[in-house]
Amino acid sequence: MNQAGQKRSSDSRTIMTQLIFPLDTNHYDTMFGGKLMEYMDKVAAIAAMRHARTRVVTASTDSLDFLAPIRIGEVIEVEAFVTWTHRSSMEIYVTVTAENLYTGTRAVTVTAFFTFVALGEDGKPCPVPSVVPENELEKQLFATAPDRHQLRRNRKKDRLGN
Repeated sequence: MNQAGQKRSSDSRTIMTQLIFPLDTNHYDTMFGGKLMEYMDKVAAIAAMRHARTRVVTASTDSLDFLAPIRIGEVIEVEAFVTWTHRSSMEIYVTVTAENLYTGTRAVTVTAFFTFVALGEDGKPCPVPSVVPENELEKQLFATAPDRHQLRRNRKKDRLGN
């Protein structure tokens, strides 16, 4: 932690590497989207727990964009880090990069934003440290996060009919 109540985005960075096998794929020999979403949610949860150092729950997933297929035999890296925080919520940016191990070709195949809420011992939302972005991507995501936060709030409000 840098200053009181602040943590760097890099402190939460989490990376998982997986080799894609036939059981991970559909009848097109590309990875099941739902299986990939499970991996993304797990990695995002770990990043959120590293930041908050407490229990967390998934509150939303948005801007989940599948940019390219992932094929049998490729390796994926699922990477996540906390981009911004509100009182008890954290926005986590998740990317998936696929690599062909024979050619070395790498490509970002999926990106998404997850929102997690930190929970105290009583099971209720609890405060989380703020984020200190360091590199250009972290600074860009941090600067644009309040707008995404407001869009999520509006979407939730619209769905609840409030």
